[in-house]
Amino acid sequence: MKKSKLFRRALGLVLAAVMVLPMTGPGMVIESSAVTQAEIDALKSKSSTIASQKKEIQEQLKAVQADKSAAMKKKQLLEDQIDLIRQEIANINEQIAMYDQLITEKTAELEEAEEAEKAQFELFCRQMRYMEEQGEVSYWSILFSSSDFAELLDNYMMIQEIIEYDNRVIDDLVALQEKVTADRTALEGAQAQQEEAKAEQMAAQDELKAQEAEVDKLIAEISAQEDVLEEMEEELNKAAKELDSQIKAKEREYASQIAKVPSESGYLWPLPGGYNTISSLAGGRIHPVTGKPGTHAGIDIPAPSGTNIYAAKSGVVIHAAKGTGSSWSYGNYVIVSHSDGTSTLYAHMSRIGCKQGQVVKQGEVIGYVGTTGRSTGNHLHFEVRKGSTRMDPVNYFKDKTLYVLSRGKKVSLW
Repeated sequence: MKKSKLFRRALGLVLAAVMVLPMTGPGMVIESSAVTQAEIDALKSKSSTIASQKKEIQEQLKAVQADKSAAMKKKQLLEDQIDLIRQEIANINEQIAMYDQLITEKTAELEEAEEAEKAQFELFCRQMRYMEEQGEVSYWSILFSSSDFAELLDNYMMIQEIIEYDNRVIDDLVALQEKVTADRTALEGAQAQQEEAKAEQMAAQDELKAQEAEVDKLIAEISAQEDVLEEMEEELNKAAKELDSQIKAKEREYASQIAKVPSESGYLWPLPGGYNTISSLAGGRIHPVTGKPGTHAGIDIPAPSGTNIYAAKSGVVIHAAKGTGSSWSYGNYVIVSHSDGTSTLYAHMSRIGCKQGQVVKQGEVIGYVGTTGRSTGNHLHFEVRKGSTRMDPVNYFKDKTLYVLSRGKKVSLW
């Protein structure tokens, strides 16, 4: 109140001085953030949905836990759980990235508000000093010094403007101080929430490792069950046949798009150069584990989990998802259709790296090696189709050095 009274003792000269001083206000520093808390909350809501789905799968896992004959069902449930955990990790990563951006914005807003508060406080102090230098003269004396009524009105209006300006200076200073406090609180809140998200990220990554270890253990058990392996072989062949009609339907759906993507004359090996040993050839073969004769729709190329899988030719992705029904045998798989009338299939991926309808170039990463579906080890199952006819993929790589496993030994294919 004392400071306010001092302002109100200003002379007409004060108005001339203060009206040319810079005026800042809280409205000049408030800017909307590019990232909003609502967007982050939406991601958290999605994370809750994923957690609910994980819980449902966990209940199903408990139901088959003690049933040795349900090994493949258990593997499928574990893989579904792994997919959800990966979605959860991706969701958390997106939250953390948003918090990074939000923290950057809040830091900038806080710095801007602090600078504005500092400038406003300096303006306030300059006015105080000016008042002290001018001494004490009341507004009444200014009014009574008027020579006529017209001058009295002019002096009255001038005094009103001085009072309004002084009040704005004080109000803006208070508002800026409140904004600094609010911005600091918002920044600290965003930092705390990001730390929580990082803790959730670490927990999800640990859970992912545990689930993957469980799958590895289960695969070892399945590999020792000859009847299960024979069933897997039959299911894979059944899935390959059923895919023919699905591929035709999808190629009709994307026909115009496929026609616009030039197809190379040759095929690119779908894995990095070092992984050129085939564990199982296409066509009639002796099963590598059971030792019994059977058929195989494509070739199997062993490689570590997470190894890049490349598009063998440019084309359009007509399928990129986990298999369902009998096609679950393929696990996570991708089909690329090419304008020369062929299509290539890539199965058992740990993760898919493309989307249905996407145009991919030869050599582009479309996924990563895994052991999802009816598989007992990390490898790429690769097929080439021409129409509805499954071709032998190795015939398209006559110029490449390839090896095949025969009786546990690696021998040259050519």
